[in-house]
Amino acid sequence: MFVFVSCDKDSLTEELLDNQKNELLQESQLLDDETTSRAGLKPIGSGVMMQAFYWDVPGGGNWWNTVRGKVQSWSNAGIDAIWLPPASKAQNGPFSMGYDPFDFYDFGEFNQMGSTETRFGSRTELVSLIDRAHNYGLSVIADIVLNHNSGGDSEYNVFTNSNTYTDYQPMSNKFDRSQYDFHPNDYHSNDSGAFGGFPDLCHHKSYVQDWLWKRSNSVAKYYKNTMKFDGWRFDYVKGFEPWVAKEFRNSAGGFGVGEYWDGNVNTLKWWTDNAQMSAFDFACYYKMKDAFVGGNLNALNGDMLWKRNASRAVTFVANHDTDEIYTNKLLAYAYILTHEGYPAIFYRDYEEWLNKNKMNNLIWIHNNLAGGNTTNLWTDNDEYIAKRNGGGGKPGLIVYINNSNSWKERWIQTNWSSQQIKDYTGNSSWQPTTQSGQWVKIQAPPKSYSVWSLKFY
Repeated sequence: MFVFVSCDKDSLTEELLDNQKNELLQESQLLDDETTSRAGLKPIGSGVMMQAFYWDVPGGGNWWNTVRGKVQSWSNAGIDAIWLPPASKAQNGPFSMGYDPFDFYDFGEFNQMGSTETRFGSRTELVSLIDRAHNYGLSVIADIVLNHNSGGDSEYNVFTNSNTYTDYQPMSNKFDRSQYDFHPNDYHSNDSGAFGGFPDLCHHKSYVQDWLWKRSNSVAKYYKNTMKFDGWRFDYVKGFEPWVAKEFRNSAGGFGVGEYWDGNVNTLKWWTDNAQMSAFDFACYYKMKDAFVGGNLNALNGDMLWKRNASRAVTFVANHDTDEIYTNKLLAYAYILTHEGYPAIFYRDYEEWLNKNKMNNLIWIHNNLAGGNTTNLWTDNDEYIAKRNGGGGKPGLIVYINNSNSWKERWIQTNWSSQQIKDYTGNSSWQPTTQSGQWVKIQAPPKSYSVWSLKFY
């Protein structure tokens, strides 16, 4: 059990206050750029994102109600946004996870594709979930699939001289599609990439742009204004140019993050610069895999998106597509929840697989202590130590990750002179006082971590 003591800014030392005033937090850039506009919501990026699903969640139309029952406890734990799976009707109806979209406007109300409800529930249940999330200050992020569609009827295609499944006449009577809206067509044969053999939407066609984001009842505006979603997770953005996601998001507003599945940090930086929104930090993910599964913490010195531009990096340890950090996973969460970037946690890690008390402790540390930029203090095969330098009302911290089989100790230089510190994880009982030169000895247990900051009482 962890006991947390709140920090009153007036109780901080004058030295710390001066440090806070002078720090320009990269997190504040994220909040200013991508904050939600709905009254009463926690600013996206002020806390932690919850991926509120996993692959093949239970069917039967109960998932929206399951998530609805958790939003209060998630909000209390420090979550600021929940990311939902694709919410509209897809080709496989009651069995689909939503990534084969058919009718962007059917949220579980039309009897098509084998069911009225989606796998996750009815439109009424989805609206109730979104309303409850908003009541507890949580933003709701829609997973939006713009690259491809599925479930169309067969038609003779003049561009392929064969029949293709490109005739879409959804029961919502919105966004009918035909061979002219997919590749190849009379505009061009292809764009950045197709996926899985699905009909590939042509975003250069004005008709497609109108329905996706330009019309008053476009997909973007309907999700935002009618369904009350607060932001976007763009699926498979490798399949289309960055301007597509940029224009879609700009048309309706809200937070935006793209799934550009690539460990090359230069590519991720290129995409975020051009799309003008965040991306999942796959560079960080693969470096953590090397560190925590490969057993060499030196990998954490590698380049990552959060090191290039923390305000555009959504860090993560696992998601519905990839869960390869199967050892030392809690150490990986200790890394992303003490470092820069906007951390996302995976439903099953939080609710089923990892120690929830320890996860809640790390979320609290992120939200209350982890301010300012990052300085590396020590890295070798088994040990990693870094400090957040404080700012934005947060005092900063020292994180010590130990991947060895024995306790480790190190002398490190802090930002605090002649002040008592403590380990806020409870893994160490030490409460040392820093020397006048700011040096202090800290420790971390085997296959674990400690997080040090000022003792406020």
